[in-house]
Amino acid sequence: MYARPRMPDPVRKAAVRAVIIIALTLTQLVVVLLGLWADAWLVLPMAISTLVSSVVATWAVLDIWITSQAWRQRNGVVSVPSSAARAARRARRAARKAARRQGRLADTEPDGPAGLDVFGGDGRR
Repeated sequence: MYARPRMPDPVRKAAVRAVIIIALTLTQLVVVLLGLWADAWLVLPMAISTLVSSVVATWAVLDIWITSQAWRQRNGVVSVPSSAARAARRARRAARKAARRQGRLADTEPDGPAGLDVFGGDGRR
């Protein structure tokens, strides 16, 4: 039904908070502009409040990003026993084990591998 998967609940809550804070900040900005136009006394307190609200709105937007990163770090990667990483690790482990077995078999022969001397020749000169 949805094109993208649903956002996790903590991230969605942070996004809703940010949208509400941004909407209130924009409303304050409109009140300041209208107060400037009407030459009202309310302009200075509202302008200061709008500046503070813009800092809070910036933090709210950053909170969305921080919350989503924290959620991904805690819940994002689900390890499944049949994952590709585990299969590759299992194959590397089996290859190392086979190489060790080959090394042990070569060590048990008294003169090294049969028919070869130290320099890789066949022993005949």
